[in-house]
Amino acid sequence: MSTEKQNILVAGANGTTGRIIIDLLKNSATYQPIAMVRKEEQKKHFKKENVKTVLADLEDDLSEAVKNTDKVIFAAGSKGKNLIGVDQEGAKRLIDAAKDAGLGKFVMLSAMGADDPSLNKELKAYLEAKKNADDYLRASGLDFSIVRPGHLTNDEGTGKIQLKEKFENPGRITRADVAKTLIEALEDDVKQNQVFEILGGEVPIEKAVRLL
Repeated sequence: MSTEKQNILVAGANGTTGRIIIDLLKNSATYQPIAMVRKEEQKKHFKKENVKTVLADLEDDLSEAVKNTDKVIFAAGSKGKNLIGVDQEGAKRLIDAAKDAGLGKFVMLSAMGADDPSLNKELKAYLEAKKNADDYLRASGLDFSIVRPGHLTNDEGTGKIQLKEKFENPGRITRADVAKTLIEALEDDVKQNQVFEILGGEVPIEKAVRLL
């Protein structure tokens, strides 16, 4: 059995959740992170942390970015500034590059409500972009997990969540617990080719993502 670590490309590595993902991957016995950043100056933080980086823009060609990569976590977002270019088409571009490169799995950070954006007028455009990206991934032929958390908080992670295909009511979850869930979803036995929602809860993440 190979003990070599898998290379995980993290799109959106310089974001708040992205940095947590990188830190968790850095301390993993199974994975090592590759931080995908858009600007040269963003490399400095990760170089200090001895994390590999790749300079790439979600609005450009991404074929080089996925080289020497095993799986992808997409945690990028434009914070409403470029929903079509980044959140939607950028995700699609990375999905295409991952597929062309034969990557093993694509884990998508989506959002609760992306299944029906019409129900949330305030976030409709954002949720539509996420839905379109999710649908594209589902049809891509890649192995995937699509993770849809509730409202993100910056509280300390608990390592525990509740997970359902669909919750009746919205709720909250820490970024740290979302990051840990995304990493758990990299495993081949976890929610393969499924879409699920997560909120703060009482079930350890390692167990929650493996329950039927």
